[in-house]
Amino acid sequence: MNTPNEATQTASPSLAVFLRQNMRDYGILIALVVIMVLFQIITGGVLFRPVNLTNLVLQNSFVVIMALGMLLVIVAGHIDLSVGSIVAIIGAVAAVMMVNYKIDPWTTSLVCLLLGAAIGAAQGYWIAYHHIPAFIVTLAGMLVFRGLTLWLLGGMNIGPFPTEFQKLSTGFLPDIFDMGGLHSTSIILTVAIPALLVFLSWRSRKINESHGIEVEPFAFFLAQNVVLVSVMLYLGYQLSTYKGFPNILVIMGVLIAFYTFVTTRTTIGRRIYALGGNEKATRLSGINTDRLSFYTFINMGVLAAFAGLIVAARLNSSTPKAGNGFELDVIAACFIGGASTTGGVGKITGAVVGAFIMGVLNNGMSIMGLGIDFQQMVKGLVLLAAVVFDLYNKQKS
Repeated sequence: MNTPNEATQTASPSLAVFLRQNMRDYGILIALVVIMVLFQIITGGVLFRPVNLTNLVLQNSFVVIMALGMLLVIVAGHIDLSVGSIVAIIGAVAAVMMVNYKIDPWTTSLVCLLLGAAIGAAQGYWIAYHHIPAFIVTLAGMLVFRGLTLWLLGGMNIGPFPTEFQKLSTGFLPDIFDMGGLHSTSIILTVAIPALLVFLSWRSRKINESHGIEVEPFAFFLAQNVVLVSVMLYLGYQLSTYKGFPNILVIMGVLIAFYTFVTTRTTIGRRIYALGGNEKATRLSGINTDRLSFYTFINMGVLAAFAGLIVAARLNSSTPKAGNGFELDVIAACFIGGASTTGGVGKITGAVVGAFIMGVLNNGMSIMGLGIDFQQMVKGLVLLAAVVFDLYNKQKS
């Protein structure tokens, strides 16, 4: 007879079996590493220079932030084509309030976030409670909000913005004390954050083992954490030799941690996945699926509004063309990161990795001097390859 301890212990699968079972998750991460190394070689070392790494973060922060919301929308079985136009209309409202009416940035930002929530609620209402396809509703929203942006700005750019508002996108963490050529605050975070992640990862592993939940092979666990820490230390050090960590990088990190927690450790997160996996069964189990869908669009509206503020602060003006094509990059980031086209599948970390793959492709090809036409073709082929890879994995499982 097994003792209670023996009954709860579960052997780890072999490394080959584990990798085969989790190819969807780790394949995309390997792809990001390969793409970054490839562009580092092709560009003669320009990609990993501190200035370029900083630009990479600043240029892609809004895509990452919107991808967090888009992932939940896709997991719930919907799509949102209006996010680029929401970015534009929010930037226009912020410009009119701060530049034309001299309203302070804090009040303006709060109003813009509430407006984003209202836009998300308006679209979510028709999708969730009247069951109009999200594709149609958000396509209409994309056209309506783009038209409103053109009307509000009168076809002209409005700016510049107050300095304190610009710091949202272009500011950096303050230096605590002098460390010569290094940014002390960033160095402290560079050491502390990987240490915290390793501790949490180890703690989670031990908890899973104690409950008899299958965990990855120890050799893989160790190698994964060594690689993660090494990469974070290297990138953190590189940023610390320039101006340190951008403000938006810290905000982005907090949002990623929050949404990872929501999707993996909360009831509402699990219900959203259940909704996308099988809406009828989820509804029959007593869950209000309409309200869940409604919440995902409100969340998307708030994050798109926040992205609109970031874009406006980075450009230091509001322009009628702001956000053009952003919805394609955001949706592509989610699908490249492993989200399923049929809903119910996807991870926050995957969406973030997908967003950075798009960002590194844009950045690397720009450094190489490739035209926008070639860049669009490459990104389209990468998206197609990601979806084919997803279907291949499904057929094997």
